Amino acid sequence: MRFLSESTSDGATEREFVHDGVPGILWTPAGTGSPSRLVLGAHGGGQHKRAPRSVQHASRCVAAGLAVVTLDSPGHGDRPRSAQDDQFITDIRSGIAAGQDVAALLSEYNALMAARAVPEWRSVLDALLGLPEISGDGTGFWGMSMGSAIGIPLVAAEPRIRAAVFGLVGASGTLVNAAAQVTVPLRFLLQWDDQLIARDAGLALFDAFGTRQKTLHANPGGHHDVPEFEMDSAVRFLAR
Repeated sequence: MRFLSESTSDGATEREFVHDGVPGILWTPAGTGSPSRLVLGAHGGGQHKRAPRSVQHASRCVAAGLAVVTLDSPGHGDRPRSAQDDQFITDIRSGIAAGQDVAALLSEYNALMAARAVPEWRSVLDALLGLPEISGDGTGFWGMSMGSAIGIPLVAAEPRIRAAVFGLVGASGTLVNAAAQVTVPLRFLLQWDDQLIARDAGLALFDAFGTRQKTLHANPGGHHDVPEFEMDSAVRFLAR
């Protein structure tokens, strides 16, 4: 892991890094003198490590005494897109513009992202847990939409993750199988009027999680309308 820059403001120290070619940002509480538990924050489709929602979530976590890491997913942010990435993105955007059901396309694209991103997240976690400012006493995960599609198989495979917040994603074959292996406490956020994820698909995925410590948080509104109070509540859940 190679750190590229460091700055501190508003009680948070921010460091950009590259690890095995994957760019990311680590936020830690400044001046605490003790290691902080880590939250892995995965951004949604078409976003990047500095997407506004990811930065806002990191700020909330740091204020609660948690460290946060975000990465650019494959084909996002500062990472090059493959021809396959470009074709999926074109097809998804065209389908949305035409009012078509793009759930199958999203599921296929998200599965491709997860296959590439999960090993990267595990390698970054290996590196970060070796830092003195990061506690090894339990790691959390937070991610919406594509971030959840990456996070569900990651949490299923990674025993060091002890709690998770998912949402804005629906059941598909690969995700249902991975969800059945998730046994940590979790919250699942569902938007009742989501134009990209069918309500029944979201409910089916929630039902598929193997853990008995799971809570469904459903709110009216579309895919991008998750209330701010849910974000605050998710941070309190992860901290607890």
